[in-house]
Amino acid sequence: MEVKLYVGNLSYQTTENDLRTLFTKAGQVTSVALIKDRDTGNSKGFAFVEMSTQAEAQKAVSMLNGFSLEDRELKVNLAKPREERSGGGGGFGNRGGSGFGNRGGSGFGNRGGGNRR
Repeated sequence: MEVKLYVGNLSYQTTENDLRTLFTKAGQVTSVALIKDRDTGNSKGFAFVEMSTQAEAQKAVSMLNGFSLEDRELKVNLAKPREERSGGGGGFGNRGGSGFGNRGGSGFGNRGGGNRR
């Protein structure tokens, strides 16, 4: 069973190939995912590496946690499973409506319509 590792504190210049080469010293690497900013495409400074067995994953943690790569001390540990995300309303309390008070009318407050003169 494959075991996913979190690798943090990476230099922004570190590549997936660099990580594959490094982690291969601990065993068979099944995948490497360098996390990048969706807008810029730049590295976010962390990655996930999958090792083929639990024993190889533990060996990688022992060997590489604290290892210096490109003048950065790596943080390597077993990845935590992703938590379920709720479908929520984007931070507006899931109340529905326009997000501008939701009190009727045009959605821009509750001062009534019509012309004010």
